[in-house]
Amino acid sequence: MKRVLAGLATVVTLLVVVGVAFGLFRGSFTTTVPMTVVSERAGLVMYPEAKVKLHGAQIGHVSSIEPLSGGRAALHLAINPEAMDLIPANVSADIASSTVFGSKFVELVPPKNPSPQSARAGQVVEGDHVTVELNTVFEQLVSVLSKVDPAKLNETVGAIAKAFNGRGEKFGQTLVDLDAALAKVNPSLESLNHELAVAPQVLDSYADAAPDLLTTVREATTVSNTIVDQQDNLDALLVSAIGLADTGTDVLSENRQPLEDVVHLLVPTLDLTKRYGPAITCGLQGLLPLAEGPGSEVPGVMLLVSFFLGRERYRYPMNLPRVAASGGPQCSGLPTVPFESRPPYIVTDIGANQAQYGNQGILLNSDALKQALFGPIDGPPRNASQIGMPG
Repeated sequence: MKRVLAGLATVVTLLVVVGVAFGLFRGSFTTTVPMTVVSERAGLVMYPEAKVKLHGAQIGHVSSIEPLSGGRAALHLAINPEAMDLIPANVSADIASSTVFGSKFVELVPPKNPSPQSARAGQVVEGDHVTVELNTVFEQLVSVLSKVDPAKLNETVGAIAKAFNGRGEKFGQTLVDLDAALAKVNPSLESLNHELAVAPQVLDSYADAAPDLLTTVREATTVSNTIVDQQDNLDALLVSAIGLADTGTDVLSENRQPLEDVVHLLVPTLDLTKRYGPAITCGLQGLLPLAEGPGSEVPGVMLLVSFFLGRERYRYPMNLPRVAASGGPQCSGLPTVPFESRPPYIVTDIGANQAQYGNQGILLNSDALKQALFGPIDGPPRNASQIGMPG
C-alpha cells in the first residue's frame, strides 16, 4: 500500500511540475497590461502569441486577434507592466515582419515628439502601416496582367526591342548622363521640396494679384495704342530733341572753358552765401510781416519823415574801409522782434562807425542863433572850440 501511494504521489508531482513549467512558458502566471491595436488588416502569418516590440526589444505579446467589419482587425496585446512607463501616450503601431515569408509582429513606434504621459491600460492604438506581403504583390500583378492584351503587349515589347536594337551604347550613355544629372540635382532636393511646399502660397498670391495684373496689361495696351496714334508727333518731338541736343553740344563745347571759369569764380561767393545763409534767411523772414501785412485804407503812399543829426564828415585815412569783422552770421532777434524794441546795433571792425566820438552835428549853441532868437546878449561869442565865457 505504501508503494502505491508513493508512486501516485510521484506521478502527481511530475504532473504538477510539467503544468507549472507549461504555465510559465505560456505566461499564465505573469500579470500583463491590456492594449489594443486597430489596423486595416492583420496580415498573413499573424497569430496569437506574436511578439510586441518597442525599439526592437520584446515588451509583450499578442493575446488574441479580433476581426472587424470592412476587413479591419483588432489586435489585443498583453504588455509587461514594467514596460508601460517606456511607452508614450501618443505611440503608433506597425505590423511588420523580418522577411517576406516570416511571421508578423507588432512594432510600437514612438513619434518624433513623444508625449510626457505614458500609455495607459486598455488604450487603443491606430496601426499606421502593414508590411506588404507576397500574396498582395501577386494579387496586384494578376490584376494588372488580367487587363493586358497579350497581342498588344507582344507588339509593345517588340517595338521596344526594335527601338533599343543597336543602340545599347547610346542608351547606356544616356543612363550615365541621367545618373550624373541626378547626382547634381540630389543636393538641391531639400530646396526643391521647400519650393514645392511654398508654391501653393505663391500661386495663391499670383491668383489674388491676377485682376490687377490684367488691368495693368489693359492699361499698357491703351498706352501702346496712344503711342501708335501719336507716332507722328512723337517723331517730331524726337527730331526736335535731337536738334536741341546738337545745339546744346555746340554751345557747351564752345563755352566749356568760360563756363568752367565762371563756376570756379562762383565758388567763394557760394561758400560765403552758404555760411551766411541763416542770417539771410532770418532777414527775409523779418520782411514777411511787411509783405503779408494789411495795406493802407487810404490810396497813396504814406511816409514817416524825421530829421537826424548830420554824420561826422569823411576823414582820410581813418575812414578807409576794412574787412576785419568777425563773429559769423547773426540774426539779432530776427525774424520775431518783441513789441516796442529793435535789434541791437552791432559794432564791427569795418572802418566805419556812425557813433564814433567827435560828431558835433548841428551846433545849436551858436551866437547867430542866440541873437536871432533873443537879440543881442552880453558876453563873448560862442565858438566851435568852446573857448570863452558861455553866452
